[in-house]
Amino acid sequence: MGLVTDATADMFLSRVRSMLMQPFRYLSDRFSFFNLGQGGTASSGPSIDSNSIHSYRYDVFISFSGADTRNTFVDHLYAHLTRKGIFAFKDDIRLEKGESLSPQLVQAIANSRVSIVVFSQKYVLSTWCLEEMATIAECRKDLKQTVFPVFFDIDPSHVRKQSGLYQNAFVLHTRKFKNDPNKVVRWKRAMVDLAEVVGWDVRNKPEFREIKNIVQEVIKTLGHKFSGLTDDLIGIQPRVEALESLLKLSSKDDDFRVVGIWGMAGIGKTTLASVLYDRISYQFDAYCFIENVSKIYKDGGATAVQIQILRQTINEINLETYSPSEISGIVSNRLCRRKILVVLDNADLLEQLEELAINPELLGTGSRMIITTRDMHILRVFGAQLSVSHDTRVSYDVYEVPLLNKKDACELFYRKAFKSKNPTSECVELIPEVLNYAQGLPIAVRVVGSFLCTRNASQWKDALDRLRSNPDKKIMDVLLVGFEGLHSEEKEIFLHIACFFKGEKEDYVKRILDACDLHPVIGIQSLVERSLITIRNQEIHMHDMLQELGKKIVRQQFPGEPGSWSRLWLYEDFYNVMMTETVTRYLSKTKTSFHNKFFKFYHPIKIYRYGFYSRIFLLL
Repeated sequence: MGLVTDATADMFLSRVRSMLMQPFRYLSDRFSFFNLGQGGTASSGPSIDSNSIHSYRYDVFISFSGADTRNTFVDHLYAHLTRKGIFAFKDDIRLEKGESLSPQLVQAIANSRVSIVVFSQKYVLSTWCLEEMATIAECRKDLKQTVFPVFFDIDPSHVRKQSGLYQNAFVLHTRKFKNDPNKVVRWKRAMVDLAEVVGWDVRNKPEFREIKNIVQEVIKTLGHKFSGLTDDLIGIQPRVEALESLLKLSSKDDDFRVVGIWGMAGIGKTTLASVLYDRISYQFDAYCFIENVSKIYKDGGATAVQIQILRQTINEINLETYSPSEISGIVSNRLCRRKILVVLDNADLLEQLEELAINPELLGTGSRMIITTRDMHILRVFGAQLSVSHDTRVSYDVYEVPLLNKKDACELFYRKAFKSKNPTSECVELIPEVLNYAQGLPIAVRVVGSFLCTRNASQWKDALDRLRSNPDKKIMDVLLVGFEGLHSEEKEIFLHIACFFKGEKEDYVKRILDACDLHPVIGIQSLVERSLITIRNQEIHMHDMLQELGKKIVRQQFPGEPGSWSRLWLYEDFYNVMMTETVTRYLSKTKTSFHNKFFKFYHPIKIYRYGFYSRIFLLL
């Protein structure tokens, strides 16, 4: 049982006197992440992108001549694209009843991110193919569509110069369309434009290898657009580059590298991992992104996670009939010697990683694993275990996701709050206040910005006042997940820090918590590892949103009844409760083991002793 020392008691009394001499003073919120000054004007904000976002239906459109490529190269290319999760359009019901493309086919071309034109000997004979090609060339020019030419069984120079078979074909087209010469001119110009683009000459080369190269380039080109996450990716580029440097993708060594993405809830770990995954996955033989590992593990154990890995990496479907041990064997055997990328999102327990049976010794050279988590301890232990339990060299690094800086937070807020409209000057003046409230937490910036969108200045002010006393539920629900995973004593420490100790010296806080038998040395370290607090300059700090979460948890115990709360942090609540005769009489009977010095100043007040659960906990 820890007793409070005389020195600590003196500090306690000093703080009590200081508080009682300054009525109705708030006892917290001294730390501000952003200092936006007075510069919140329309001209100082980021530029608004007014360009309309093109809507895509397909990832890839394939233009080809079915007469000589349908059942060979094109079918194999289409199958490989589909296996990689790429939504490709291939016109299998091509009825050339006219010379013009149907509106539906024109839309399919325009609504594709990438077009692949497979030039073959019979391609130029089809006016339908030539119309497709001309439309693709126009989309390349007007919509900035990416186009990849593939030369199947024809010399690229014959296509560019329209010589040989292609010259003969255009002679026929010119005769056929002598009354519409512009049609043939349009085809010729389009062919020259597309044939000049860097592509693939697959003649006399292994088909599988060439198709693999084409698909990898398509994935690389789609990049983070492939994930559909592009709208709000503010400040993502330097973070992705930092992660790529940790992965050392170009390294020639045989290391199996594990990189953890660590940070508090709502900071964008999953988004960052998704963008990185889409950007680098083409470099691997097989890859998988397992979203929300903790939920999958909770619902079905490690076997459920392993099944997801196998489905994504080797397209194995019928796995439910196998036993857990058989699934583990399949993971080891089927991934053997392959260069694999595995992304495990939101792991919150060590066993979620330990039980996957991914053996670095069996994987191909250059394999990588990325783990997103709120818990640094998981990453350290898992990395250390891999290093000592396998002969293969294993290296691991951790990337701590930073909060948004002022510029990026402002840009994200503009996108959410104002869309493409110009903000009113009255609203612009409130932007620094909003950003100071969000403190660079992406989910807070997005949620608050979306909520304030289309509202006027008076509604902004009222909304901000409400948020300070009653934080947004969407934000709190995300943050609450981290709190619920804590040990019971760690929860108590978290609530103490949120209500009383933010910004206080670490040693002082530990002495108080030690007197409460809360084991603060390990407890505070655990909160740091779980991204719930930080230690800077020997002081304990906490994001304002997490502090609001802690206070909300306390208030929700007995809504509107401060006298029943476990903690009081506002002077007016403390004063009103202390003036209630029933509470004073109740507190006077509370058991305690603290030093008598604590009670010389106001003897009816008894300080809560961990284990006896008084209705009031006062710490100053």
